[in-house]
Amino acid sequence: MLRTRTIRSATICATLALVGAALGTVAVPAAATTGTATPRSTACPTGWGSLPETGTPATATPVRDIRTGRHACYDRMVVDVPGAGNVGYSVRYVDRLHQDGSGRPVAVAGGAVLEVRITAPAYDPATGRATYPAQAGRALPGVDLTGYRTFRDARFAGSFEGDTQVGLGVRARLPFRVLQLPDRVVIDVAHNWTGAR
Repeated sequence: MLRTRTIRSATICATLALVGAALGTVAVPAAATTGTATPRSTACPTGWGSLPETGTPATATPVRDIRTGRHACYDRMVVDVPGAGNVGYSVRYVDRLHQDGSGRPVAVAGGAVLEVRITAPAYDPATGRATYPAQAGRALPGVDLTGYRTFRDARFAGSFEGDTQVGLGVRARLPFRVLQLPDRVVIDVAHNWTGAR
């Protein structure tokens, strides 16, 4: 009887050991078993600059949203103008942001300020009613820059005579690019000048 129990215990232990080994083999990723795999890192884009960038055309189709996002190499702002096709823009570093029309200064936090002008109103031209719910001099609604490496502040300067103006506060005067895509303008500001992550 004792010998039967010992054989059963040994059989159970051997079975559990085999199951554990099989599960361990399944759980190990294929790359880890070769011993030669190296982690792949994506290089950040380079060649961006800090000189003004512009694009045409203007549109009467209104701005509907402004949003931001974090990426491995840059921080991104997107201005959505649904139904507009290509949207014109002007993006440049300024010493201080001044509101169109009034000339009033708009305080924007950060080591440098990008003035973003979109050649589309933030209101319905037929009614004058706001299509983007922002107030001049205030932070962009729904935009939280906590944890961003480059962006420090995003302020609505206003919408005047068909142009919408935003102040984008960044950590320092860093390289940027502007992408003109259907129904939106994208502004990417790099985390640094070297392209390092």
